[in-house]
Amino acid sequence: MTTADERILPVLESESAFFWLSGKDGVLRIQRCDACQRWQHPPLPLCPTCHGAALTAQPVSGRGRVKTFTINHQPWKPGMTVPFIFAAIELEEQAELYVLSNVLDAIDRIRIGMAVEVCFQRHEDVWIPLFKPTADSGVDDRQERAS
Repeated sequence: MTTADERILPVLESESAFFWLSGKDGVLRIQRCDACQRWQHPPLPLCPTCHGAALTAQPVSGRGRVKTFTINHQPWKPGMTVPFIFAAIELEEQAELYVLSNVLDAIDRIRIGMAVEVCFQRHEDVWIPLFKPTADSGVDDRQERAS
């Protein structure tokens, strides 16, 4: 994984700053439509389901499963530690609610369907949401049957 000097930090824009700052209290927050209750990420100005404009950042469990991943062996910039895992994490709150992030401590055991939970890495005023395997991080039976 990268060190604080190696990571490119996101720009804190009004629509998404809550996402990058929410790790300060150890809680992942995702935008949710107040009208239809649909979660959406990344944040948008309108709900794509009901077109509502009342959207709020709400806490989520921070638990999910690896939907897909790649193990990157090329550094994205000089000095980056490789290999590292880049994955689409499907959060348990809603089907197809994804956070794209790194999965830590799983290079030799990463699997589609692996249970993961959020952890945060602080860089200046930004809290990067990363994921790590949970204690029960076995492969989801549904994924094995589908293979």
